[in-house]
Amino acid sequence: MRSQERRYRFAIQGGSVADPVALRDAVRNIEALGYDEFYTSDHVGRPGSDGRNGEMFAVEPFSPLLIAAEATERLRVGPLVLNTEFYNPGLLARHVATVDQLTSGRLVLGMGTGYAAAEHDAIGMPIRSPGPRVTRFGEMLHVLRGLLDNGAMTFEGEHESIRMDNLGVEPRQDRVPFLIGGHGLRVVRLAGQYADIFQFTGLTHGEGGAPSAGGFAMADLLDRSRVLSESAGERAADIERSALVQVAGVGDRAPSLEELAERFRLDADVVLASPFILCGSVEQIVDKIERLREELGITHYVVRDAEGFAPVMEALR
Repeated sequence: MRSQERRYRFAIQGGSVADPVALRDAVRNIEALGYDEFYTSDHVGRPGSDGRNGEMFAVEPFSPLLIAAEATERLRVGPLVLNTEFYNPGLLARHVATVDQLTSGRLVLGMGTGYAAAEHDAIGMPIRSPGPRVTRFGEMLHVLRGLLDNGAMTFEGEHESIRMDNLGVEPRQDRVPFLIGGHGLRVVRLAGQYADIFQFTGLTHGEGGAPSAGGFAMADLLDRSRVLSESAGERAADIERSALVQVAGVGDRAPSLEELAERFRLDADVVLASPFILCGSVEQIVDKIERLREELGITHYVVRDAEGFAPVMEALR
């Protein structure tokens, strides 16, 4: 489906994911406001290596999804994104199939390569260097797709091997959708092969995995968009394009352009063009989203302020 034919879809990440009562109330409100999806995250410890605090960045990612799905009727749920370095592919496939069954087929499986060395060190699981980590990520995607689609997989790779004749549990969906998030070109190429949703993140990671806004520039995103399409070939139009919004501020909640440029250490023109910063009046944000659809094909946005962003979502529907 061409991006111009897709309807816009919006999702919320995070919130009170460790309190079952608050979580039920939150996801019911998210659904009532019209959002399509609810996502958790996958980090170990608090605060994370990047200094972020709060339960959203520490709670196990799958358990809250079961409560969220039970409390709602149509809201799709998923982790955004799993650090696949933490998981064995066979056991993860079993877990994913089980969760898809228990959420009535509403799971979206978000996945990435991981990046935070401090989180790995904390649990005694040293993180691989970037090259081997992405190679293993490709092997994980291959194994997971085979196990979830067919229930069986024989594979011998550089990092993973599996000989499973029967996964033992089938997902409810015919195809559990894969959301793949990342910025590196090798990850983008893997998304071209395996993603149902590709998420532009804009974040790059330096020593130890410390994140920065190194991929916010439109030139970088246009390059990634081209690589995604080339890698996907005939299935390029089937991949939904997404952005994980780092700051969304509507009306009086919007930080100034100067504040945003200083916070992310970016030129003002990069801030104004970036899909990862959606700030201004409803009309300004709507104009920006429609422009980004033309330029990058993005029709799926993940934000963290359900009430504040709702007027923008309503204006685009």
